[in-house]
Amino acid sequence: MTEEKLTNLGLLVFRMSLGTVFIAHGYLKVFTFGLSHAMEVFEAHTVWHINMIPGWFAPPAALIEWVGGIMLILGVKTRWVLPLMAAVAFGAGAVHFENGWNYTSKPDGGWEYGIFLLICCVTIYLVGPGKYTLPFFLNKKKGLD
Repeated sequence: MTEEKLTNLGLLVFRMSLGTVFIAHGYLKVFTFGLSHAMEVFEAHTVWHINMIPGWFAPPAALIEWVGGIMLILGVKTRWVLPLMAAVAFGAGAVHFENGWNYTSKPDGGWEYGIFLLICCVTIYLVGPGKYTLPFFLNKKKGLD
């Protein structure tokens, strides 16, 4: 396999993995906890006793996670959706800043996971989605590539 094919395959795996994580978190908010509970959790999280994310943001966050995750997996409009996903990831990390770095540092977890997701979003935004995307395969089928 050529270096270009390996890079594009790696980006596909990266996009699929990150998209799946975001979809799973959106699913959790809607179907496991329920949006009303997710809104309560958002309201309860504070950073240095300041409410960082209002409860009303839970439904848009879940929507961004679901739709953004699907778009990321498909490689559709990734540079449009990744900043929104990065903002959600930043919020997820920010509400845990006072808990410290490690997830096991306190019962509510640390900030490393949310910030890692943010870094993943920024990385894909900067590098691009790679060649293996839905638009690429649709254009290839039409003979445009």
